[in-house]
Parts: sequence; C-alpha cells; structure tokens
Amino acid sequence: MAELEGEREREREPVAESVEDKITEKIDGGDSSSSSSSDSDDDKLDAVKSKVFRLFGREKPVHKVLGGGKPADVFLWRNKKISAGVLGGATAVWVFFELLEYHLITLLCHLSIFSLAVLFLWSNASNFLNKPPPKIPEVVLSEKCVREVASGLRIEINRGFVVLRDIASGRDLKKFLAVIAGLWALSLVGSCCNILTLLYISFVLLHTVPVLYEKYEDQVDAYSEKTWIEIKKQYAVVDEKYLSKIPKGPLKEKKKD
Repeated sequence: MAELEGEREREREPVAESVEDKITEKIDGGDSSSSSSSDSDDDKLDAVKSKVFRLFGREKPVHKVLGGGKPADVFLWRNKKISAGVLGGATAVWVFFELLEYHLITLLCHLSIFSLAVLFLWSNASNFLNKPPPKIPEVVLSEKCVREVASGLRIEINRGFVVLRDIASGRDLKKFLAVIAGLWALSLVGSCCNILTLLYISFVLLHTVPVLYEKYEDQVDAYSEKTWIEIKKQYAVVDEKYLSKIPKGPLKEKKKD
C-alpha cells in the first residue's frame, strides 16, 4: 500500500508542475500583450499629437519656446511671487517715468550721486567708528564675454540683412506682405505712444499672453487652425486673380555648394 501511494504522489507532481507552467505562461503572455498594447497606444497618442495643428507651427512646449530656464518660469508664472514682483517693478518704472515725467538721465545721475556719497562717507567714517570699510566689488568685463556678445550681435544683424535683401528682391511675396503689414501696424502703435510705453506694453504681454495660451492651448489651436484655413482660401483667391500676374524680381537664388 505504501508503494502504491508513493507512485501516485510521484504522478501528481509533474501534473501540478505542468499546470503551474501553463498558468505562468498565460500570465507572462498577458503581461507582454498588455505592455505591447500600451506601447501601441502610446505610439498612437504621439502620432495624434504630432498631427494636431499648433499655432505658428510650434513643435515644442511653450516653456521651451520661451527659451526655458528662469526667464520662461517668470513669463509663465511658475513662481507667482517672483513674476508678480517683476511685473510690479516694471509697472513702477513705467509710472515713474511716464506719469511722473521723470527723465532717465536725471534718475541715473541722482542714483549715482546718492550711492557715491554713501560709500564715500562710509569709507571715511569707518576709521573713526572702528568698523570695517565697505567691500566694493571689482567689476571687470572679460575680453571673451565682449567678443561673444559682439559675435552674437553680428550674426543676428547679418541674418536681418539677408532677410531684408530677400524681401526687397521680390522672391517671397508672402513675407513681403507680412513685413509691410507688421511695419504699418508698428507705425500706428508708435504714433499713439512713445518707446517706453511700447516696451511696457510688450513686457505686460509677455507676462500674460504665454500663460493664457498655455492654459487654453487646445481651444486656441483649434480656433487658429480654422482661421488659418480660411486665410489660405482667401489668399489663394487673391493670388490667382492679382498676385500671380505681378512680375517677380530678376535676382535668382545662389546655388549652395
């Protein structure tokens, strides 16, 4: 009897092991299929996102478009106290110069007089009061820093000259019309306010438009897509009737080596 029971237990062990192997295979297969399905879902989401219309053909997030780092954090109100402080400071400067009619050169001279007088008196009084004199930092511009700034300005200026030359040569009619419209709008704004007010308005727009766009990004992109399609239709009509009949400039683009 003992031998028969031992043989039955030996027969049950491989059966149990095979059942366990089948269960684990099913579980592994389910995990792999679920992971593959999740991967395919992620790929589909990425494909859908890439096909979504973005304003100005933007492919990066708003934070990266603004350059990233601390300036982008300030414009997008990542830290509300810092952003509010910067905007409040700009508002105070605008009120100080525009409404109170204080001049920049006068302000700089008065600040310089006050700072030099305080440092001069502090340096002389420290000998009588037995206190250390003020530590005035030594500011020196390195040659490397100046060259990098000059090189960057040179590149941007040359790029602007190239764009202006392309526009003036009659190669790109769309760009020409866009520049003319922008300059005309800028002239209207300039006739209504001075350069300081224009800079302040631009600064306020940088602190409001990007954060509002980031918040209502999908709605704005959907509306801008419809608007852009309508503009393309109207431009095609105007191009067919009038613009295509305008002779283009004689200059030809140079072949790139």
